[in-house]
Amino acid sequence: MTESPNEFVVPEVRRLDATQADFLATLDVLLTLESDTDRAIVERVDEIVRAVRATGDAAVLEYTRRFDGLDALAMVELELPRTEWEAAWRALSDAQRAALEVAAERIRRYHERQKAEGWMVEEADGTRLGLKVTPLDRVGLYVPGGRAAYPSSVLMNAIPAKVAGVSELIMVTPTPHGERNPLVLAAAYLAGVDRVFTIGGAQAVAALAYGTQTIPQVDKIVGPGNAYVAEAKRRVFGVVGIDMIAGPSEVLILNDGSGNPDWVAMDLFAQAEHDELAQAILVSTDRAFLERVQESIARLLPQQPRRAIIAQSLANRGALIYAPNRAAAIAIANRVAPEHLELAVEDPEAWEPEIRHAGAIFLGHWSVEAFGDYCAGPNHVLPTMRSARFSSPLGVWDFQKRTSLLAVSREGAAKLAPIAGLLADGEGLAAHAASARFRG
Repeated sequence: MTESPNEFVVPEVRRLDATQADFLATLDVLLTLESDTDRAIVERVDEIVRAVRATGDAAVLEYTRRFDGLDALAMVELELPRTEWEAAWRALSDAQRAALEVAAERIRRYHERQKAEGWMVEEADGTRLGLKVTPLDRVGLYVPGGRAAYPSSVLMNAIPAKVAGVSELIMVTPTPHGERNPLVLAAAYLAGVDRVFTIGGAQAVAALAYGTQTIPQVDKIVGPGNAYVAEAKRRVFGVVGIDMIAGPSEVLILNDGSGNPDWVAMDLFAQAEHDELAQAILVSTDRAFLERVQESIARLLPQQPRRAIIAQSLANRGALIYAPNRAAAIAIANRVAPEHLELAVEDPEAWEPEIRHAGAIFLGHWSVEAFGDYCAGPNHVLPTMRSARFSSPLGVWDFQKRTSLLAVSREGAAKLAPIAGLLADGEGLAAHAASARFRG
């Protein structure tokens, strides 16, 4: 039985102080999340991937029957015709259609600025060097299905792919017992998806990676999923590209004592409500503001529909942290390298240049992270678990590949031949050296 708001006990969020000698060690423990995948999941995924690779459609049909309760006799029964996506789109309310259209247009406009172009330069001796940029031929998009509704993820993955020029975008989404999500199908229609199959889990990832008698092999797989989907993506990486292995959602809010504590509390809730492993942290240079946020949490949390999940998330991995000054707060942010970083400060432009590691930075009190999730324009597929130290948000660049171009002139070859020959000699590669010197 669910607790009523009046019965709900609000947890005291962990408090940390950056001036304490053991602060960094304590922070690192808070940030650590066991990443070892359950051995049973690894073994099950390996079994599924091997079966799909060996028997194709037959294995996909069997696992779809077993896990999703769909008793299809052939893969053609599991492909949704475009007329069904269009019907889902037309069945939306005017308000829903308008919201999706505005979000899609903003996402498209933002990502069109990311499209890379090739280039060529010519040296004095006539040698030309350049870069050729081409889109991927075919991409697979995994979308959670059933009651889970993530139309925003469809837009965030499909639109950059289409802006990049991907020729064919194949979406897979499970439909347990035939339960189809109309918002997801409507988003697929709007975003320009080419084909939709009602399959999910590790079997869908394997089908996209290796191809089956019905499903063509793709070049890259993107999109969120559960632990089985994540492990399957890890398993097939190298055969195909993948976007990333995403961890639980994260937000770090930096604050200077300005702003509304209710807003900050709700921003913490917005991340914590994802699941019990999500991480929501506030760092403030004002101890009194931390107290006000704790009071806001105590007052607002009992009214939240997902209060139990939020409370568990805050208890597991949340924190309210005091930093003595701006430099200390920014140092914490760069150490955390969060997925989402909110600069809930009076002058965010003064803070932003010093931030080196974050998936997305939200500047100022009005730039709530939820806008980025749905409709602001930048991509919401972001690096987690401190990987913002070395990786970037999903973008058009993830759906384009780059090829080097070399057109060496006769005069250029005469200059390069002795250099290449000497370097090849040093590596003990005689054929390389001779091949270069022939051109000299």
